[in-house]
Amino acid sequence: MHVHILGICGTLMGSIAMLARDLGYRVTGSDMNVYPPMSTQLENAGIELTSPYSAENLPDDVDLFVIGNAGLARGNPAVEAVLRGTTPYTSGAEWLARYLLASRWVIAVSGTHGKTTTSAMIAWILEYAGLNPGFLIGGVPANFGISSRLGNDPFFVIEADEYDTSYFDRRSKFLHYKPNTLVVNNLEFDHADIFNDLGEIENQFHLLLRSVPDSGLVIHPASDNNVARVIERGCWTPTAAVGSETTYAELQSADGSAFSVVIDGQTEGSVAWYLTGQHNVSNAMAAILAARHAGVPAGTCCDALSLFKSVKRRMEVIYSEGGLSVYDDFAHHPTAIETTLAGLRARVGGEKIIAVIEPASHTMKKGTHAETLQNSAQAADEVYWYQPATVGWDMQQLAAPGHHVESDLEVIIKKVTTDLPGECHIVVMSNGAFGGLHQQLVKHLST
Repeated sequence: MHVHILGICGTLMGSIAMLARDLGYRVTGSDMNVYPPMSTQLENAGIELTSPYSAENLPDDVDLFVIGNAGLARGNPAVEAVLRGTTPYTSGAEWLARYLLASRWVIAVSGTHGKTTTSAMIAWILEYAGLNPGFLIGGVPANFGISSRLGNDPFFVIEADEYDTSYFDRRSKFLHYKPNTLVVNNLEFDHADIFNDLGEIENQFHLLLRSVPDSGLVIHPASDNNVARVIERGCWTPTAAVGSETTYAELQSADGSAFSVVIDGQTEGSVAWYLTGQHNVSNAMAAILAARHAGVPAGTCCDALSLFKSVKRRMEVIYSEGGLSVYDDFAHHPTAIETTLAGLRARVGGEKIIAVIEPASHTMKKGTHAETLQNSAQAADEVYWYQPATVGWDMQQLAAPGHHVESDLEVIIKKVTTDLPGECHIVVMSNGAFGGLHQQLVKHLST
């Protein structure tokens, strides 16, 4: 079968391309711009790429088109050419469900925050246990160095996103996956470009719960009222609550870098790792419960997590010299900003923390969380908010003592790097490219 993927250089679609190739399909693809690192990875795998979108760049012998989400809608010349023809087409999520996930034990990780990290934790635990799982993760786990692989039957770990599937399928992607083991990490309002309110998101999660069999397991936080409300609407699957009276993490260090794991009232082991923050401890507990459902003993899970190396762009150290460290973090929501900086503060004590934050998500650009953004960075000593032209609200309302709003990246770099103390931590927070600020900042510090 010849599969042609529209939008192939996106993270999800590029990973699907690699999985399809490994299943034995002939795979080609096109995108508006063919760009690294995904283009390099695909070309090295022998996958032919074309650009830009056009009818002429669609091969004649395609058996199935897989249409991505970003920038692909009616009016796109490639989409229009597919619709004029008779070759069948589908979305990326539906392709996964039909050609890969249908025969696997699917472990899906959903929620507003922590999906990528928790998925990576579960995949690593299963790998450490010798199970060679398949996975598709929206980032690059450092323990693997790749974002997807087929692995062996039966286990497949997937990051389950609530974003819509495609221009012709407005359901959340995760409704295609039909998990046996489901993690719901948390639930807050996000994706303001497609959801009007939290209730619409809860509807999608309700439908997700309806797809989990009664032989499965739903893992959720005990203290999240929004998740509890969804479960109360209907859940036909056994549940396990993280942070309950009998299943919880007992911190052995204030920053979350060491903790004991208690399950059903019994201490099952302990974890000592590089990660910080209560949010990562909670992610770890969810990962352990998911792996236990797959048959891995809790003690083995703890041993694996002690060797877990996190995910690229999740508090990834990109520069370290003397007492100065620069981190790249994929923060996309006030809660993510708050928990990440709080974890770092617990680790470094009174050392200076400078946060440099870009509102790159659709929700942040619209100003949906404008009222909570300033407080989300309270653990930092100094904050630089970047206001690009694409932001649709006046970010000057964030200006306050210690908080600066700037629209020029060079100005930010100059101000951030002036009169730095001996011990300092600069956290660059964005789920976008941030105009290359990461690289420019490191270059400036290295000269």
